[in-house]
Amino acid sequence: MSTRALRRLKGKQRGQEELDFGGMTLGDRPEERAEAEEEEEEEEEEGQIEAAVVVPTSKGSGRKAKKNKAQKNFSNIYELICDADETEKHSPEEEAEKPDRNTNGTGNNKETDKTDQNHEAFAKPSSGDKVKKKKKKKKKVASEEGQAAPGDDIDLLLENLEQSTGLSLQNEGCGGSDRRSVLHVEHRNLNPETELKRYFGARAVLGDQRPRQRNRQFHRTTWMTNPKDSWPRFSRPGISMALLETKDGIHYFTFEHGREYQQVQFKFLDAVESMDPNNIVALLQLNPYHIDSLLQLSDVCRIQEDQEMARDLIERALYSFECAFHPLFSLTSGTSRLDYLRPENRAFYLALYKHMMFLEKRGCPRTALEYCKLILSLDPDSDPLCMLLLIDFLTLRSREYQSLLQLYQDWEEHRNLSQLPNFAFSTALCHFHLSQQDDADPEESSKQRSNADQMLQHALIMFPGVLTPLLDLCTVQADAAVTSHSFFGPKSQLGQPPALAQLTALYVGRTYNLWREAPVMLWLEESVKEVLRRVDAADPLVEECQNKRKQRYQSAPRNIHRHVLLSEIKEATSSLPLEVTTQPVMGFDPLPPLDSVSSYSRPERLHVGASNESTLSLFFRSLLPNFNLQGGPRQDDDMEVARAGQELNQEVNRLMVAMRDMLANIRFQEPPREDNPYRDEEEWD
Repeated sequence: MSTRALRRLKGKQRGQEELDFGGMTLGDRPEERAEAEEEEEEEEEEGQIEAAVVVPTSKGSGRKAKKNKAQKNFSNIYELICDADETEKHSPEEEAEKPDRNTNGTGNNKETDKTDQNHEAFAKPSSGDKVKKKKKKKKKVASEEGQAAPGDDIDLLLENLEQSTGLSLQNEGCGGSDRRSVLHVEHRNLNPETELKRYFGARAVLGDQRPRQRNRQFHRTTWMTNPKDSWPRFSRPGISMALLETKDGIHYFTFEHGREYQQVQFKFLDAVESMDPNNIVALLQLNPYHIDSLLQLSDVCRIQEDQEMARDLIERALYSFECAFHPLFSLTSGTSRLDYLRPENRAFYLALYKHMMFLEKRGCPRTALEYCKLILSLDPDSDPLCMLLLIDFLTLRSREYQSLLQLYQDWEEHRNLSQLPNFAFSTALCHFHLSQQDDADPEESSKQRSNADQMLQHALIMFPGVLTPLLDLCTVQADAAVTSHSFFGPKSQLGQPPALAQLTALYVGRTYNLWREAPVMLWLEESVKEVLRRVDAADPLVEECQNKRKQRYQSAPRNIHRHVLLSEIKEATSSLPLEVTTQPVMGFDPLPPLDSVSSYSRPERLHVGASNESTLSLFFRSLLPNFNLQGGPRQDDDMEVARAGQELNQEVNRLMVAMRDMLANIRFQEPPREDNPYRDEEEWD
């Protein structure tokens, strides 16, 4: 009689009987296991009639029945449980007989069947050869029929899911490039501790962290920041995210401000106009998670060289944003968009950018690169913060050379990345570093070096104004043949358009440290000599590039000006046009778009007081708040108060006339001189 039949007659669940290890021996073979299982199946068929009559008297009889069976040898005690599970799997014939048994049996049998099914669902697969053969046969049959079992091929399942939901990352407007491969963001790389552990080890990074106390505050788990116990208790600040539309698998979101948050926003604007940071601090004490206040106060702390506090405020702003995310909003899929034209969304862009710059200065370029790709994926077409001027620098810093070359190859056709000085020089530098790798194939290394030479020469011919300021910042004295040549001399810098001067100064001021290495300088020197030879030989490429410089780069778009202001590079900021430098720039919203889409407007403020008032009238206004030099009564509901104010103004006017007469008639007389020069000064009373 089988073990399953005995257990069902007892009304026990599987795994309740005691395991008997007395008959266990080492040296189990698959053939013996298969024979034992066949014998159990034969006994199971013979004992179907006896199962209705025989009732075991004790647990010991069950153990003796097990011992009398074919002796099974086990090398691992857990194989006993696995084999028992496998022998208890029902055949189709037994499944057909199960309803009859349940109807004839009691309610306990039904519960036992349910528990058996649950145990079988969570049972571990056996390591026996017979089970493996069965699984292989099932997979083979499924592949022959062309239908994979669910869960066997996860990649195929994900691909079908993407096709069904329309989340394919192919973009027709971008030349059919796969943006996921270029702008793919990983959650674990958004945490700077992942990069710091790679550099210094987990013990050095987490060694100074104290164990968490039981009475610590509860914070929501987030990807971008790690909440700190020193932060104020989080409460909903009134920000939410809404899904506007879904088109071609792309989700368009926007942040929304509640009514209470709008009132706080108006108070913040008043605090900014007061030009007093203490007003912003007072506002944050009442609203500790107001976004624009955190951004503005972070700039104040950074100017005062309090980098730790400035970074902490930015992280708090990101935490507030992430707690307001829509369930469909994803940081890594590349299918979520935020329109920069909406003022509610700009703060999220700026918070990500400032956090990225703090990470880069902290020594985490790989993490900063992930945030750069994240900002670019929010609006890759408009690129409001012009992250394409920065992504090459962070890629070189993190030594992700293949990633930059892939971005250049995929986006060159529709974005003309070669017309940007940073991509023209950085891609050549990527090929050079790939050629210098020790584990590279000699043939591949020579190919990379050839591409690097060709691309650098083309970049120097297209942008000759980069060489001189680059050598100056690298503290390298150029050769006399280079400085005296008209192509690389001062004329090359003075003759370039203003927009090109901004791009050149921005690239040189940001990446000059990458060119200071000795091998890179030798490579640059060889390329400069080759370029001079081509210029003297009247290469047609030189004239072609000169015509391109004259036609293009006449005026830079607004997003480039915004990027230059955020970069705070002196060489690039000094080249900004007057229409940018003469207007006030707010740290919480630098250079807002001219066609902004506002969901709510700020109420107009009543400006009290005349603009053309003298100093004396302002003095009387400080003493008498109701004073009005023009004599017009203030707007008041009570007519008597207005009449009294008018009479008071008349009296004050008479007083002012009397004071003018008095001041006009004042004559200053000199004190009489004493003829005695030896008079003691102490005698003067």
